[in-house]
Amino acid sequence: MQPLEGIKILDMSRTLAGPYCTMLLGDQGAEIIKVEQPGLGDESRRFTPPTWNGVSTYFLSSNRNKRSITVNLKSKKGKEIIYKLAKEADVLVENFRTGAMDKLGFGYEKMKEINPKLIYCSISGFGRTGPEKDRAGYDLLLQGYGGLMSITGEPDRGPAKAGMSIVDLSTGLFAVYGILSALFARQKTGKGQYIDVSLLDGQISLLNFLATGYMATGKVPSRMGSAHPSLVPYQAFRAKDIDIILAVANDGLWKKCCEAFGWKDLLTDPRFQKNDDRVAHREELVSILSDRLIKMESKEIFEKMDKAGVPCGPIHTVDQIINHPQVKAREMMIEIEHPKIKDLKVPGFPVKFSETPAKVRYYPPLLGEHTVEILTELGYSQKAIQKFKDEGVV
Repeated sequence: MQPLEGIKILDMSRTLAGPYCTMLLGDQGAEIIKVEQPGLGDESRRFTPPTWNGVSTYFLSSNRNKRSITVNLKSKKGKEIIYKLAKEADVLVENFRTGAMDKLGFGYEKMKEINPKLIYCSISGFGRTGPEKDRAGYDLLLQGYGGLMSITGEPDRGPAKAGMSIVDLSTGLFAVYGILSALFARQKTGKGQYIDVSLLDGQISLLNFLATGYMATGKVPSRMGSAHPSLVPYQAFRAKDIDIILAVANDGLWKKCCEAFGWKDLLTDPRFQKNDDRVAHREELVSILSDRLIKMESKEIFEKMDKAGVPCGPIHTVDQIINHPQVKAREMMIEIEHPKIKDLKVPGFPVKFSETPAKVRYYPPLLGEHTVEILTELGYSQKAIQKFKDEGVV
C-alpha cells in the first residue's frame, strides 16, 4: 500500500513543472492520467536533442508512472471525455496560459460544478492574479525575472543561469506540497479547493535569507561566484589537480580546519578568528587559502578534512556523480523497462520510506498509448472509441 494509492490525478500539464509534480505524486501511488494533444502530445516530447532511441530524454525524465490519453480539447466530444475524467478525479493539474482553461470550458468554476471535491492546481509563470498574470513564463525567463540570475555567476562577468531547470523543478515541488496539503484539508472538510502556484512566487520564496538580508540592510545581493555572503571560507577552491569545495560554516569548523592543515598562523590571526572577521577580510583570506590549496593534491585535502570533520569534497561532473558509489547505494538512478529503450535509467525518488517506498509502475508512456484503455474504463464502447478516432476526437 502506497500513501497516495486510490488518488486519481488528471494531468493536463506539459513541459516540466507540472509533469515533474505529477510524476512525484505517481511515484507515491497516485493514478496519473496524462492528457495530450492528438498527434503532438506534450511539447517536451520534441525537446531534442538528446534522444534515447528516438525518444526525448527531457520527456523521459519527468513522465513515469502515468498513462497517456490523447484528446482534442476543442471538440465537443473531447470536452465530454475531460468532464467524465474530472468527475472521477481527486486532483486536476494544469499549466495553460491564464484564461485558456476557462475559454476551453475547463476552468475551476466549471470543474467545481462537476466535482465539488476536486482539487484544482494551476501552475503558471506569474500567478493567476496581478498585473503580470497574462504573461507566459518559462524557466529561463523566470531565472532572470525572479532575481536568480542577478546572484548567479562570477562578479566580473555577466549573469548566468543555473545549470538545471531549477525554477520549473522547484515549482513542481511547491505544487506537490500544495496538493498534498489540500488532500489533507479535504479529509477534514470534505471540500476541494483551487491552488494557484507560480514560477515567480517560488523564486521569491527561494530568495529566502537573501531577500530578508536586503530588507534588513538595504544592500542588494550580487553575484559572488561560489562564495557565500555570510560565511568564509565557504566556496570553491582549486587544488593541484581538481576544483574542490571547502565549506567552513562556523568558528568551530575553522579551528578544526586550521589545526588539520597546521595553519597556526591563520588560527591566531585577529583578522580571521571569528566568522564576522573573516567576512570583513574575505579577499585577504581567500587569497591566502587559494595560494596554499593549489599546491596540494585533492586527495590529501580530503583526507585531512574528512578526518577533522570539516565539510569538503570534489566538484563532480554529471557522469561522475550518477555513477558514484553513494548514489548507487541510495538507489538514485533507477532502471525502467521500456518498449523502445532497452536500458532506460532515470533519477529515482529522493525520499526514502521505511514502510511505503516509492515504486515505478509505468514507464514514460508512448503518445496516446492508453487512450483505448482509459476510454473503456469510462464506459465507452469499442464502436464509440473507433468513431472518436475517425473524427479526430482522440
